[in-house]
Amino acid sequence: MAINVDEEYKKIKELEKNGGLKAKDRTAIPQMEMPTLDPKERARLMSEVALGFSAKQAVVEANRCLQCAKPFCMEGCPVNIDIPGFIKQIAQEDFKGAVDTIKKTSLLPAICGRVCPQEKQCQGKCTVGKVFKSAEKAVSIGRLERFVADWERENGKVTLPQIAAKTGKKVAIIGAGPAGLTVAADCARAGHDVTVFEAFHKAGGVMMYGIPEFRLPKKIVQEEIANLEKMGVKFELNFLVGRTNTLEQLLSEKGFDAAFVGTGAGLPKFLNIPGENLIGVFSANEYLTRANLMKGYDKEHAATPIYEAKHVVVCGAGNVAMDAARMAFRLGAESVDVVYRRTRNEMPARLEEIGHAEEEGVNFRFLENPVEVLGDETGHVTGVRCLSYELGEPDASGRRSPVPIPGSEHDVACDAMIVALGNGSNPLLVSTTPGLNADAKGHITVDEKQATSHTKVWAGGDIVLGAATVILAMGEGRKAAAAINEYLAK
Repeated sequence: MAINVDEEYKKIKELEKNGGLKAKDRTAIPQMEMPTLDPKERARLMSEVALGFSAKQAVVEANRCLQCAKPFCMEGCPVNIDIPGFIKQIAQEDFKGAVDTIKKTSLLPAICGRVCPQEKQCQGKCTVGKVFKSAEKAVSIGRLERFVADWERENGKVTLPQIAAKTGKKVAIIGAGPAGLTVAADCARAGHDVTVFEAFHKAGGVMMYGIPEFRLPKKIVQEEIANLEKMGVKFELNFLVGRTNTLEQLLSEKGFDAAFVGTGAGLPKFLNIPGENLIGVFSANEYLTRANLMKGYDKEHAATPIYEAKHVVVCGAGNVAMDAARMAFRLGAESVDVVYRRTRNEMPARLEEIGHAEEEGVNFRFLENPVEVLGDETGHVTGVRCLSYELGEPDASGRRSPVPIPGSEHDVACDAMIVALGNGSNPLLVSTTPGLNADAKGHITVDEKQATSHTKVWAGGDIVLGAATVILAMGEGRKAAAAINEYLAK
């Protein structure tokens, strides 16, 4: 049964007039549903799938918050946003106050509200979810965050933070992803001269090349970067640190007093099975970068048009795999199969992304895994040979280990395969910077303040954590910026 938002809003206003809402009133308010584009239409469109709350929906949803004396939701937030504070302001229809509260600790609410795994972070600890014994019934914190950020931008009410007096100190940021942009903002606020060096021709990192337009419109990312430029942050694009200049050269010859490394994890992992070098096999990293950043879907104008495929197999079950599978439909695929060696219950992707993929027609082949890529005499992919599995005992992560079933090989026809098994760290920066230590996986090692083994250099985000999330990268960026500002104040 559809929820009548106007009626729920009216009930809340009546309760406010008669002494306010009690806990039982708040838990009786139905959870607001996020409007989305029709699945059959959107599967072929780059337009954003989730349409966002209306103002009344946001107010109704915000009134579900119990305003707990001990807000466990904040414990789940990597940047410690005052979640009850901004939600209370939404409930009171003070939308500008709400977004200003968020921006005290989070630079990118319009982005985080869209792509962060709230169900595993803030919403996973929400008391309302515990009352209903379901994390899915928690207050929709991320959607409320997105609403006020969009409201501020769409109503022309974006305000920039105050900038301290110029210090004369220079900070180099290596990588224009979420970690780097966060450090750039906090160091610029402190009065330092900040320059961001980005290898690609557009700033934004994974938010530009990895996350598709239908989940995160690129216009939003570029507007956030434009705000940084208004704060005085400079961007040097097509600048590959380690090749264009080394990190040492930036510090010694270019006069930078401190540097932050936020280069992410962009080195794709493969299955290492026979046939993986056939034409039509892609890493999800390349596939999504071609589509998102290089507009490979624009066959008439793109310098590197996307590979045409009608039947696509995606190997993996995280958010990147969901992005690749859904992108395949938008690039002309007629069928898309996701192959995963565990079950739906073990999938690491967000439930919302899995649900959207299913609605759009993605077929999931659980308890299967590729053992060989098949090809024809011209070297093109014709199929994937898979092995069936059953679940055994839990592994070190707590997920049940997949156990292969002997003799269960079977072929899945396809003309393209996308490998979405995560990414490692590009070794370029570490290999060209003496004294910068990394672990066996290539992750730069840091202390509790994000300081590296190299004097004047801090690091954070995926280059330290491995593949993580936008908000976790921002959390590390905030810690690093605080340490850099402390160091430069000496």
